[in-house]
Amino acid sequence: MELSGSVALVTGGAHRLGRAITLALAAAGANIALHYHHSAEPARTTLADLEAHGVETIAVPGDLAQVAEAERVVDTAAAHWGRLDLLVCSAGIWERTPLGAVTEAEWDRLYDVNARSAFFLAQRAAPHLRATSGCIVAIADVGIITSWKNYTPYLSSKAALAMVMQNLARDLAPEVRVNTIAPGPVLLPDDWGAEQQDRAARSTLLRRVGTPDDIAQAVLYLARADYVTGVLLPVDGGQRLK
Repeated sequence: MELSGSVALVTGGAHRLGRAITLALAAAGANIALHYHHSAEPARTTLADLEAHGVETIAVPGDLAQVAEAERVVDTAAAHWGRLDLLVCSAGIWERTPLGAVTEAEWDRLYDVNARSAFFLAQRAAPHLRATSGCIVAIADVGIITSWKNYTPYLSSKAALAMVMQNLARDLAPEVRVNTIAPGPVLLPDDWGAEQQDRAARSTLLRRVGTPDDIAQAVLYLARADYVTGVLLPVDGGQRLK
């Protein structure tokens, strides 16, 4: 897939991994529809940085936990350019939820944002992506392969996301390719101290924490790899093998 002149919708594209992905796609020449929910100010900052690449950009707010909102986000992006080539599902929420303290509301919120929204985004985007032989890339988590203590609802929602994408690869073939990235330790929690950061680095074979650009480069690869679909790609420094 040629990225120059294409149209990419990136959910959660205002900050953290989403910001790195939008900047990498813009540097490759893609026009960007940047979705955000609560991050209005980071969205404005990221839009200004994107425009420095000389591509056209728009910001599209929306609560992806609401199906109608998710569908409106897709409709807005596709209507602006009259096409859609790439959907990147990077919006997500991450919570530590120890067993015995998980509430029904927490479980539902994680599934609604991390898994259900991606399905309805993809379903709405499918006619546009079929018309352009486009693709979908979703961001899961390497924890769905290795598992962690006290993150069952989060990781099961990300595992559901990966299965949604695997099935969509079948449903949308041969016109649309669908792949998933499973990041390892890349952006650590802000409140982690030096010891926790060092432990995260030592948990990988490469003995370092990754960068947001490592994930962005994987998105670029999957967007361009015209013979790759239905893949779960770990980008984890080998953490899953430790």
